[in-house]
Amino acid sequence: MPIYHVKHTTKYIYPSAVIDSANQIILSPPSDNYQEIISHEIRIKPSAIVDSYFDYFGNKVGVFTIVEPHTDLVIVVDAEVETKPVPVPSDFWSAKSQWENIDKTSLEVDFLDFVKFGSYQSLKEIRSVIAPIANREKTVLQCVQSLSAYVYEQITYQQGVTDVETDIDKIWELKAGVCQDFAHLLLEMLRISAIPARYISGYICPMGNELRGIGATHAWVEAYIPDYGWLGIDPTNNCLVSDRHIRIAFGRNFNDCTPVKGTYKGSSAHTLSVAV
Repeated sequence: MPIYHVKHTTKYIYPSAVIDSANQIILSPPSDNYQEIISHEIRIKPSAIVDSYFDYFGNKVGVFTIVEPHTDLVIVVDAEVETKPVPVPSDFWSAKSQWENIDKTSLEVDFLDFVKFGSYQSLKEIRSVIAPIANREKTVLQCVQSLSAYVYEQITYQQGVTDVETDIDKIWELKAGVCQDFAHLLLEMLRISAIPARYISGYICPMGNELRGIGATHAWVEAYIPDYGWLGIDPTNNCLVSDRHIRIAFGRNFNDCTPVKGTYKGSSAHTLSVAV
């Protein structure tokens, strides 16, 4: 089983000194059935004490404050992670029984956050696209894979045309973006189809053939498959999640999993660089 060493550096540079910097970080991968955290360390410059808690979804959240004046903020994560093979679900149950299961599951409290979809101008058009691709004559797994393939084929991977605030209407208009945009669009298409889906933040690790999303934090989707559970699917690369993916956090969307966010007093101008 592969063991990966991850070094994730986030650096903010300010044109003049800022003070009272209060920050929240979600940068701690959990150990679960498919990954084991061998070591994990977070270093911050200027030095700060990080307090931690677990949020509503069970993600580990760190918070810290830097009161004194500073012109840069550097957050470095060093982690060693062993990943394990992820089994592919068997698809032998009938489509009818799977959809009956989905309809019941979607009403359960634990799934309500993951079946709600937004209201936006392109909703009608997106529905019309979904109809022939993901209908109830197919199994849930077939629908998930078909929708992921559609996003992969129709959206151009292009950096710099979107940001973390870009909404579904803009992604649909541009037909371009990065991993978080691919994930957000697939999330909405799955939820419109009544399939519970959640946003995943993490890393994708290089191993021979290069995949999109290497060198930065990555994002993908987990869809609920009856009699299997949550299945990771990566629409940016049109593949099921494997032992090359390391999960950090999950939520309804990017906002629930933002790696670093915060406030400070000082100039709003800053330069951000991220390297993984």
